[in-house]
Amino acid sequence: MWALLVLIGAAAVSAHLQDLAFDGQKVFRVIPQNDEQVEIINSLASNIEVDFWQPDSVTLVRPKMQVDFRVEADVSLEVEDLLKESGMEYRVLIDNVQAALDTQFDSKARTTKHSYEKYNNWETIAAWTADIAAQNPHLVSRSIIGETYEGRPMYLLKKAIFMDCGFHAREWISPAFCQWFVKEAVETYGKDTVMTTLLNTLDFYVLPIVNIDGYVYTWTNDRMWRKTRSKNAGSRCLGTDPNRNFDAGWCTLGASKNPCDSTYCGSAPESEKETKALADFIQGHLSTIKAYLTIHSYSQLLLFPYSYAYKLPANYEELNSIARAASKQLASLYNTEYTYGPGATTIYPAAGGSDDWAYDQGIKYSFTFELRDTGRYGFILPESQIKPTCEETVLAVKYIANYVLEHLY
Repeated sequence: MWALLVLIGAAAVSAHLQDLAFDGQKVFRVIPQNDEQVEIINSLASNIEVDFWQPDSVTLVRPKMQVDFRVEADVSLEVEDLLKESGMEYRVLIDNVQAALDTQFDSKARTTKHSYEKYNNWETIAAWTADIAAQNPHLVSRSIIGETYEGRPMYLLKKAIFMDCGFHAREWISPAFCQWFVKEAVETYGKDTVMTTLLNTLDFYVLPIVNIDGYVYTWTNDRMWRKTRSKNAGSRCLGTDPNRNFDAGWCTLGASKNPCDSTYCGSAPESEKETKALADFIQGHLSTIKAYLTIHSYSQLLLFPYSYAYKLPANYEELNSIARAASKQLASLYNTEYTYGPGATTIYPAAGGSDDWAYDQGIKYSFTFELRDTGRYGFILPESQIKPTCEETVLAVKYIANYVLEHLY
């Protein structure tokens, strides 16, 4: 029996994003060369609202690091003038965020019909999970494992590899991939030798969206929302970064104790209902789960532990070899280049992540994908890139799964 883990929403949501004042907002890329230029970025973030895309927080900015951030329209010209005066290397990645959002959808006409090559809202994805299970009862099943903060039931559609998508709400390409992977598995079973062998021998738990409440909010209120939607005691700011909320170096490097920050770690490890449900499920199935894959965007990276500390996992050489080979498989289709390695040294430190937590639970094959692109569109990847992104990523996932299968005993 093959399984898919999903969160099904009980509440209906709008199919279209409500209008927001993204018109005129810009996304900049800067590369500070020294501590003085890093301090300029810190000062900028302390005086105006800055939405950091890469890295996740201003506290992670270091010399020679590529930094992408979004600013409001009314300060964008001032910011550009400041960058020019500072002599810092920079460029404008997105000149008008609203224009990029308007072109993210291939067509203005949106229907409730599910499509693997378009971004689907939660209502559509929820219906799809029921349909895919009903149409493929020999491959797919589902059951409830918990609920989100806003009360949306978490359903388990049912092997020894656990894969999740949609930790961060605005990373829409991530849930799109989980849906695509299920489609690929169902459609190629009995036709593709590798996929058939995998499905006959392994169980896959696939969670299309971890942070459903946040994902719904990106469709109805704020397309750039990242966190969950839970209330934080004593703060007007909502939400926790679910990928800083696990008990893996919790709230140390690369995480914030400020509820208003995008990398807020929560009041305690697994304080979020979503992360608690995921952790409980995995801990209850540790005897069978042999690999953990979590799908994010963007940067074109294949990461493995550790991210919460500058240390290497016990099986570093093995994980590095797998990541190298999986990246090569991915690149074989469209020549998309991925960088691979331990999270902290390859991208930046980030405590409380699900991949480090899974590894520390004894799941020695634990990987994080950061999907397309490298910043041209960032979190606003056009629908035209869903298909190629998913096709190439399936190749990497199949390689990892097949490696795990060959090394089970």
